[in-house]
Amino acid sequence: MPSLMQVPLGDLSRHHEEIDQDILRAMSDVLSSGWFIVGEQHRKFEVEFAAYCGRRHGLGVANGTDALELALRAVGCQPGDRVATVANAGCYTTTAVLAIGATPVFVDIDESLTMAPGDLARLLEHAPGIRAVVVTHLFGQLADMVAIRQVIEDRDVALVEDCAQAHGAVAGGVRAGAFGDVAAFSFYPTKNLGAIGDGGAIVTDRDDLADRLSKLRQYGWGEHYLVELPGGRNSRLDELQAAILRVKLPHLDRWNAERRRIAGRLQQAALGTDLRFASVSTGEDYVAHLCVARHPERDQVRRSLATAGVSTAIHYPVLDYEQPVLKPLGLSGCRLPTSEAAQREILTLPCFPGMTDSEIDHVCEAIRRFC
Repeated sequence: MPSLMQVPLGDLSRHHEEIDQDILRAMSDVLSSGWFIVGEQHRKFEVEFAAYCGRRHGLGVANGTDALELALRAVGCQPGDRVATVANAGCYTTTAVLAIGATPVFVDIDESLTMAPGDLARLLEHAPGIRAVVVTHLFGQLADMVAIRQVIEDRDVALVEDCAQAHGAVAGGVRAGAFGDVAAFSFYPTKNLGAIGDGGAIVTDRDDLADRLSKLRQYGWGEHYLVELPGGRNSRLDELQAAILRVKLPHLDRWNAERRRIAGRLQQAALGTDLRFASVSTGEDYVAHLCVARHPERDQVRRSLATAGVSTAIHYPVLDYEQPVLKPLGLSGCRLPTSEAAQREILTLPCFPGMTDSEIDHVCEAIRRFC
């Protein structure tokens, strides 16, 4: 009797197969150079990635969380300030907000699972003192940035994009990272553009923010060893990761198209079932970082898919204001109905570059059978 096909949630080893030799050559070049921090590869990647995003400045940092924290510091967030964000995105932005001594204020989401512009408008009207808004482009879906920018227009509020899950997404000819004052990216290995370790970047069009960020990521230095800005840290993208990211960047759009194709197959398989998808876009505003669906009997569906050999996950099982670390802030009365409803139903399905047609067919059949 043939063994049951097992479909993983992801497989990074397949993602690199076609460019393994290029990556090895890039790594060898770095080793031969003898320069491992803030060198030629780092500088070239900053220029190339900023240009890809449609921004004039790019700054490599150690990871995506540092990118968020430093972006918030650069736009002037200080201890005691309030920062508006969503509560369904894994507590990453909230962690950065807490790290600078600010307080997160949570905005509900819409059916795309990204920030609801109407709820943001309500919050800004009734909760004064918001210093910045962090918009997370979640699961590869761009938030409605046109509407969000209209909401904050004429307000003294900085707009920060969290693009960790949306590398390369485009709406109206504008890429993720080019809508706000500043944008933060992660290059964690599972990202659409991932390194082979931690890494991050910040992009902006503003000269003043680029200048502040270049100092903040390296101890707050102006001149060498002369600390000018408070809140600085050692947060730099190393040469090895920068070299690997330079190899991978030209392939990003093609990989995103492959992710969209797979997500589209799964969406087609779900027609006529109770499984619905957070994003039904087939355009470039969706890059399918994660293929997230919803089902009213999520846990039962997940168990059934597991018996069929289909790996799944829940991104994310706990809303930020329910996290233990936030209990001292007294947010137990916070209620975001759409976020809470989604949290009970979300389910992440396999969708990754290198996924075989037989694996896609197997997942589609399991969806039709169990959903």
